[in-house]
Amino acid sequence: MSDMMKEILRRRTFAIISHPDAGKTTLTEKLLLYGGAIALAGSVKGKKTDRHAVSDWMEIEKQRGISVTSSVMQFEYGGCCVNILDTPGHQDFSEDTYRTLMAVDSAVMVIDAAKGVENQTRKLFKVCVMRHIPIFTFINKLDRDAKNPFDLLSEIEDELGISTYPMNFPIGSGSDFKGVYDRETKHILCYEHGDRRHEVEAVEADITDPALDSLIGERLRLQLMEDIELLDGAGDELKMSQVLTGGLSPVFFGSALNNFGVEPFLNSFLKMSPPPGLRECDDGYVDPTSPTFSAFVFKIQANMNKAHRDRLTFMRICSGKFERDMEVEHVQTGKKMRLSQPQQMMADSREVINEAYAGDIIGVFDPGIFSIGDSVCEPGQDIRFEGIPTFAPEHFARIRHKDTMKRKQFVKGATQIAQEGAIQIFREPDTGMEEVIVGVVGMLQFDVFEHRMRTEYNVEIINEGLPYQYIRWIDDPTLDPKTLNLSSDTKIVQDFKGNYLLLFTSEWNIRWALEKNSGLTLSEFNKN
Repeated sequence: MSDMMKEILRRRTFAIISHPDAGKTTLTEKLLLYGGAIALAGSVKGKKTDRHAVSDWMEIEKQRGISVTSSVMQFEYGGCCVNILDTPGHQDFSEDTYRTLMAVDSAVMVIDAAKGVENQTRKLFKVCVMRHIPIFTFINKLDRDAKNPFDLLSEIEDELGISTYPMNFPIGSGSDFKGVYDRETKHILCYEHGDRRHEVEAVEADITDPALDSLIGERLRLQLMEDIELLDGAGDELKMSQVLTGGLSPVFFGSALNNFGVEPFLNSFLKMSPPPGLRECDDGYVDPTSPTFSAFVFKIQANMNKAHRDRLTFMRICSGKFERDMEVEHVQTGKKMRLSQPQQMMADSREVINEAYAGDIIGVFDPGIFSIGDSVCEPGQDIRFEGIPTFAPEHFARIRHKDTMKRKQFVKGATQIAQEGAIQIFREPDTGMEEVIVGVVGMLQFDVFEHRMRTEYNVEIINEGLPYQYIRWIDDPTLDPKTLNLSSDTKIVQDFKGNYLLLFTSEWNIRWALEKNSGLTLSEFNKN
């Protein structure tokens, strides 16, 4: 086996997804601790201190203690090279979260043991299903009062339509939380409170140990025996073929804040999760172990360094080996370029790298030619990867600049932030850029947009909320939308590629448009 193939097969690239406050950022930091990537975890709760989560870099994130953008972090552990894409979990997250899931090989779903499956979890899960991404579940906060673990498993299966297989099982919860039972080793890992920075003190005991009552108590021991019997008798089998196609989720219980169950989870996850896989392109599929370098753009972030006003493009390497200074071709324009300062990120820390392999994420300086979904490869290969969907915004506002003298800065800022994919910009046909309609997936993105326009482009904006809740792309590009029979509260707009779309205030309006216009077909998302 070649050195390149060995490097690719030891890559694990995954995203951590969750609803707000389920403990996603805490789990991320504990994983980084094990990989030696950080020496001390930050605290998303500690707004009064100078310490913030290492995966949060934008000023507005530090102010609010939330993750707004998706960070990319890499570390070595257990012979694997691990790439974590930390996605925003806040309820007002952005489309950036969805697109991040297009760049990973698996996902870790964090669920609050007291709340179960929540709304944001459902949305992110749908994207995973769309790509058949393997999903591993970490049920968190067992050190607090929690739902019955069987109810949690049923909820995951019923709400998300995926089978579950508990890899371990909790013994009590809250003040009664005594640890977890490992189904593979048939051992109990007993829980004791730790200092939240390192693995808590834990005692391992065999299920047949006569001293078990003194460790977890007779009541919980008897309950555990019943639970084990029920699990072994009625539960699903662990079939890796189902896991790898996203049909079965291995489930782990623990407490990320107290660092209990995180290391066993990490060890199992790295054994079970897949290395980089095939990527669909125009001509079929690209094999990650192919010697030909190829990558696609899934994220663009401007002004990460305010002093330089730079624009960084994040690429997922799909095949081959990348070497610093190598010449590549931007497939969409045919332009050749030399990527001389490829970087890997740890929040706002950057490290220039000399090489990277399929599965890795690299950041390159963008002179302004890249768009989300673009392909890059060795010259002459013309590898075009499948487009990344543009997901339908759920909130809309009419945006204009306060100062008419700042029109140029307004256009530049709105266009650049839209190119990053944090917002989508639309305009009414036959109008200019004096005002635009901005669509976002989460309401927070309006605050982020206003904050960035003011701090990065020195433009104050006026935000006028609009009543629309649904957007649909018109599938037929030859159709003149002015000929459509539409309700009075339906608006025709264009995106910046000239595609026509319809804004609706209700699902009733969508049905009305389809019924009144024979042959009209509409789509919820559009491929770039």
